Amino acid sequence: MASIEAKIQQNPPQKTQNVFLGTQIFMRTFTMTATLAATWVTVTNKQTAQIVGIEFDARYNYSPAFTFFAYANAVVSAFSLLSLFLVFLFHRKGSNPANYFILFLHDLLMLCLLLAGCSAATAIGYVGQYGNSHSGWAPICDHFGKFCKRGTNSMVLSYLSVIFLLMLTISSATKSRQILV
Repeated sequence: MASIEAKIQQNPPQKTQNVFLGTQIFMRTFTMTATLAATWVTVTNKQTAQIVGIEFDARYNYSPAFTFFAYANAVVSAFSLLSLFLVFLFHRKGSNPANYFILFLHDLLMLCLLLAGCSAATAIGYVGQYGNSHSGWAPICDHFGKFCKRGTNSMVLSYLSVIFLLMLTISSATKSRQILV
């Protein structure tokens, strides 16, 4: 009798596995497309403005924080595609908690990388929007409105991806905790 209960715990019903797989596919696909879109919006973000008769350019690669933000989004997008393949592979092999531990580590690393990129871009975006009177930095978003709007849009996409990666991390951790049991 105990062996039957252990077998049931080890192999959840097929419907539960399919729902879990569908959720994983949806969240990973959303994360991949949102970070890819955020990368594209950031990399193509540029604006020229004339201030006091002098022409100035605003581009993402003029700021190391925005460059890191773009690269972090690109890396997370690529690795989300890789993890999508891993989910399919692990689903075919069966429900092994050790596999989900690998996904947990992957999702956690991608969450940390993306959150670091979002934080860096948000800090620079804040200075661009409001300036810093103590350092003598004037706000630039009143001159480069399109640039700031597109930067904000890409950050929103990235923060949505952070939320989905957090949910993926929690679900992978929940599935992998059966290793210790």
